Amino acid sequence: MARPLPSRPATPANKEELLEEFQALVRDTETLLQHSASLVGDQAEELRAQIRESLGRARSTLKNTEESVVLRGKAAVGATEDYVQTHPWQTIGIAAGIGILVGMLISRR
Repeated sequence: MARPLPSRPATPANKEELLEEFQALVRDTETLLQHSASLVGDQAEELRAQIRESLGRARSTLKNTEESVVLRGKAAVGATEDYVQTHPWQTIGIAAGIGILVGMLISRR
């Protein structure tokens, strides 16, 4: 029997979270660049710490997103393998149909 795909996390929320993290990173980097000439000592170190924290959040968000995509990809591959094993003739028919369609499209050129 085909394995059900795991429920997908709120992808738009992940994208929004990732986008917000990178926007914050860009803003922090721009601030560092703008103030780098005038900052010395503790002020510069504080700004660098903020940049490091922002980079850490961005890396963490990227890692979580990557793990989510990998898990969904593995689940899709597993479901496809299960389907092919339980419905081999249907799979052959679908593949043949797609092959014919692609062949017709290519021959038009």
